[in-house]
Amino acid sequence: MGAKRSRNGKQHAPPRFVIQEHHARALHWDFRLERDGVLVSWALPKGLPVSPKRNHLAVHTEDHPLDYADFEGEIPKGEYGGGHVDIWDRGTYELEKWSEKEVMFVLHGDKAEGRYVLFPTRGKNWMIHRMDPAPPDYEPIPTSIKPMLALSGRLPASDEGWAYEFKWDGVRAVVYVEGGRVRALSRNDKDLAESFPELRQIGEFLGSRSAVLDGEIVAFDEEGRPSFGRLQQRLNLVSSPQVARRAKEVPASFLAFDLLYFEGHSCLSLPYDDRRKLLEKLELEGDTFATPPSIHGRKGEDILEISKERGLEGVVIKRRDSRYSPGQRSGAWLKVKNLRTQEVVIGGWTEGRGERAGSLGALLLGIPSEGGLTYAGKVGTGFSASTRKEMLEALEPLATGKSPFTERFSPAETALARFVQPKIVGEVQYSEWTADGHLRHPSWRGLRLDKRVDEVVRES
Repeated sequence: MGAKRSRNGKQHAPPRFVIQEHHARALHWDFRLERDGVLVSWALPKGLPVSPKRNHLAVHTEDHPLDYADFEGEIPKGEYGGGHVDIWDRGTYELEKWSEKEVMFVLHGDKAEGRYVLFPTRGKNWMIHRMDPAPPDYEPIPTSIKPMLALSGRLPASDEGWAYEFKWDGVRAVVYVEGGRVRALSRNDKDLAESFPELRQIGEFLGSRSAVLDGEIVAFDEEGRPSFGRLQQRLNLVSSPQVARRAKEVPASFLAFDLLYFEGHSCLSLPYDDRRKLLEKLELEGDTFATPPSIHGRKGEDILEISKERGLEGVVIKRRDSRYSPGQRSGAWLKVKNLRTQEVVIGGWTEGRGERAGSLGALLLGIPSEGGLTYAGKVGTGFSASTRKEMLEALEPLATGKSPFTERFSPAETALARFVQPKIVGEVQYSEWTADGHLRHPSWRGLRLDKRVDEVVRES
């Protein structure tokens, strides 16, 4: 846009705008328009809207001097707006209308281009609306993507065309980042963001960039190894003080291994290699998040051995040309475990004896099948005293007089059992399957509140 001429022939430079990314107490974008010798300003918690279908909040703030348009740097803590400021974009704008009811303009910047209108709603709260259509290839961020799952298998005969990732002993999570805000959903659509406030740091890191990340929430032990037992202490907390206290005692990290959406475009149809390249360009490395390696060009036996030496659960092997198939358990992804673990559905319990009288003795375990819930044996080890108490409190409301298992129990066995509705998923470690389909030497690992009953399958 060229400079305009006044009636006396003098040129007037077009008015400027600047958008500053402001990492203060809460991430936001300061949107400023040059007007009558000052920068008229609004705070945008989610930045500029990309589509006319969604308006964004704009909080009217005090005017700033014109030289503030060039400010980048640190505002000291304790001062108003304390935090780091970067210039996200700047340029010029064409003013179409300025009144108490609306401010209409066209932006000409490197990132911000298009026609917008600001209008007040209540007090200092305004809204900003994009008047132009969204870019033709723009896709809004999805509300839910079911994670792709791996089949249990063996190392491939040839390493050609496969990539190896370490298998992390945690909780699967799909993280949605938009306007610096974070949502996180488990495999069964449970909201994880409240239980794991560490995830908010990913939003701070990505800033205005929108993304959907697939990964694992992990808690590490004193030796730096993933510990599912430690992670259990972070699950199922109900109050903010509990969450805050436990987050200090047992910090968690998010390990991102796939990118499903980025900056207005779905990545699901891209090959694995292309998705990984895009993910690695994000350079997701922080105190509570990271991008673990994807390895190819080395022997699978060597990678699996490294995972054993590091005390990891195993490896996940992925076809490098495979697309992302939401919610599907595909042979394009294979998992090979060092530890034998099995997700199980709890179908009942027996009471403890002796010192454990009146407490939980063992859990009755099952695996869903076409005919119903197939009995897989009992587990009575791996529980702390507090875990036994918590399990009883969770199971007693589900008690029923009818067995949920397809296998018939003898009258003596039935007399000792307390059956429940099969609604709770847990996980055990075991040595092998017996000839009659029961778990040998199972040990309790914890509840899997991130899993649905219909997702449980027998591992080989």
